[in-house]
Amino acid sequence: MRIGLLTGGGDCPGLNAAIRAVVKQATGEYGHSVIGFRNGWRGVADGDVYPMARSDIRNVLPVGGTLLGTARFHPHAADGGMDAVMATLEAERIDGLLCIGGDGTLHAASKVAEAGVNIVAIPKTIDNDVAGTDLSIGFHTAVNIATEAIDRVHTTAESHNRVMVVEVMGRHAGWIAVNAGIAGGAEVVLAPEEPFDIEQVVKFLRHRHRAHANFSIVVVAEGALPRAGSAMEFEQQLGRYGEIIAGSIGERVSTEIAERTGFDTRLTVLGHVQRGGSPTPTDRILGSRFGVAAVDAVSRGESAVMTALRGEEVVMVPLDEVAGKVKQVPADLLRVARVLS
Repeated sequence: MRIGLLTGGGDCPGLNAAIRAVVKQATGEYGHSVIGFRNGWRGVADGDVYPMARSDIRNVLPVGGTLLGTARFHPHAADGGMDAVMATLEAERIDGLLCIGGDGTLHAASKVAEAGVNIVAIPKTIDNDVAGTDLSIGFHTAVNIATEAIDRVHTTAESHNRVMVVEVMGRHAGWIAVNAGIAGGAEVVLAPEEPFDIEQVVKFLRHRHRAHANFSIVVVAEGALPRAGSAMEFEQQLGRYGEIIAGSIGERVSTEIAERTGFDTRLTVLGHVQRGGSPTPTDRILGSRFGVAAVDAVSRGESAVMTALRGEEVVMVPLDEVAGKVKQVPADLLRVARVLS
């Protein structure tokens, strides 16, 4: 078989582990050829191919990012995009295509699968919001980075009697904010799943500073929003690709807290720091397991499926059941974040 491989959307730690596993399993176990496409779906549309051998994947396991490159390009949303993709796959004689990506890349994969291409998807996103899987590649590393940042601002917050606001990624779901907030001992966690009331946040902080401590940590996901009709009006600022402008909600929350309480308040925006660097062992293992499972699935002739972690087992789930859907933080985990504040 000739297997195509791409990584799409935002980069994250653990992608190279998955690429490495795909190449090793495909060439070593099955004798398949692996044809990489540079820069995600754009590379498929442009015919930017990268035939991959075992020599291409040496020493990539601890390296962040993706050696194939990536881009935010969706062929079904671009003029002539689908025709270009189909032409490249035919010209390269691709028997099956492995797509590693988040919700946008996987939604595009479902459209290409509908056009008759054999597709097996692998979920990756630091936001952990791909439906159907307990974990996505990159999330564990991002939570570790965010938790370390919260640990570090704790000491300066306590030394200077400050409120430290830490903004993390998470447009539609607050997985990083909630997990890092709990792990880092944050006093307030603001997530997209539960619109907040700034007056309640301020009331809590005043009480804490009078009764318990003279500093606080507030973790806010970039997609968090104030409750409709509450005392704070806010409209998200979006970039050219629909992405949230980093720091916008964090800056507003920080300003509101400072003005309403008089407390010295500072903002830290982690931004793309959460995407970079070496993957944790968990992400290296998850990427490796997903890569092996994806090659096994395409070799069996499966199509329009996605690798997923369910408990301790890697399973295949239908792509049409998860593409375009967002997995939000469950109510019980949000409750833990509230209880521990």
